[in-house]
Amino acid sequence: MARKQSPSHLYHPVHWPMWLGVALFRTLVRVLPWHWQIRTGEALGTLLYPLARRRRRIAEVNVGLCFPDLDPAARKALVKAHFRAMGAGIFETPLSWWGSDRALEGLARIEGLEHLQRTLAKGKGALLLSAHFTTLELAGRLLCAHQDFAVMYRPHENPVMEHCFRQNRQTHYLRAIRRDQARDAIRVLKQGQALWYAPDQAFKNGNAVIVPFFGVPAATNPATARLAKISGAPVIPFFGYRLPGRQGYRLVIGAPLEDFPGEDLVQDARRINAVIEAAIRVAPEQYFWTHRRFKYKRGWGLPKYY
Repeated sequence: MARKQSPSHLYHPVHWPMWLGVALFRTLVRVLPWHWQIRTGEALGTLLYPLARRRRRIAEVNVGLCFPDLDPAARKALVKAHFRAMGAGIFETPLSWWGSDRALEGLARIEGLEHLQRTLAKGKGALLLSAHFTTLELAGRLLCAHQDFAVMYRPHENPVMEHCFRQNRQTHYLRAIRRDQARDAIRVLKQGQALWYAPDQAFKNGNAVIVPFFGVPAATNPATARLAKISGAPVIPFFGYRLPGRQGYRLVIGAPLEDFPGEDLVQDARRINAVIEAAIRVAPEQYFWTHRRFKYKRGWGLPKYY
């Protein structure tokens, strides 16, 4: 007798709608010109704004906490703009997986690539510090056309999406390393390679430190400083922005952080959050505001915002 498949199996019927969605987007990003993908995505985001009430509420809370000086109308406009950016990101992620090199050619304007290349030439590796912008996946794909690097990621809860993320990251990058595989990450850095890493999401592990993010206490992952200290690799900021008017993307690679890491893990985490904050202020609507950044473990004595 055949063993019954569990829902965790990739091809269990419960996952068939997701597979249909994957097939649809794989086809669309190969057929539609890039401009129409972004235009369609923005329209989808506009449609989702009134429908995705829970996610809209999370974004409203986050924007209110992080930009208290904005009046209600400006906050609402920022959240609406975020949903349009998020809709564009829905197309950009499959484009980063299945888009051809030819289709992506010429979309990116890269600033500061010399910082990364000079750092790697020293043989100590480089920790590319990024954050969860709606452009995240495509920014990585655009950069890897100019410089090879490995990527560290958080596994997706949906097994179909996890399969797609893992498979395509392994295709386009040197390696795809889960965030719980710290030894592999350190090994990559000690081999003199670059590792792309985004530590900005809420971190409720016992090792979390509570430091400000836009002035609000945030459970923060201190692993950036730990990885840099153990491996000896410099930390280099890397952020990707969608240009206005569908002109493409601006990839910004900063100079290595000086005197980092320091002696104080908490101060190091503060500094990383400050770097990410500065990047967000460049294009605040493109940051992933629908994530519950300010969620905490019970017993920390901090407010419940969501």
